[in-house]
Amino acid sequence: MKSNVKEDVCYAQPKTLEQRIAIGNDFTKRYNFTLPFGIDDMSNAANDAYAAWPERLYIVDESGRIAYRGGMGPFNYNPKEVRAWLAARYGEVKHPEAKPADKPDQKKPEETKSDAPKST
Repeated sequence: MKSNVKEDVCYAQPKTLEQRIAIGNDFTKRYNFTLPFGIDDMSNAANDAYAAWPERLYIVDESGRIAYRGGMGPFNYNPKEVRAWLAARYGEVKHPEAKPADKPDQKKPEETKSDAPKST
């Protein structure tokens, strides 16, 4: 992805658990990510068990059990449902919902350059 190159977060596919952990550690330091998260073993057992492809949201409770399992994306991927589930269990979230990033300005067709000769 272009954004990964721009943000310098491209890594070679890890071949060992130590390499996978090093990538996770780089992420937590680079983005000051303070929440605990798991790193799958090299057999990808968690990925296989939770079928998180293409997208799926899970909430794991304090005892390590799955407390919420969202639908498979892209059509059943629902962050608002997760937010409502968390609010019902832990109370309303105090910060506003994130807004989508602005798309770069797109030029109108007449503003784009063309190498074709202009007719007179």
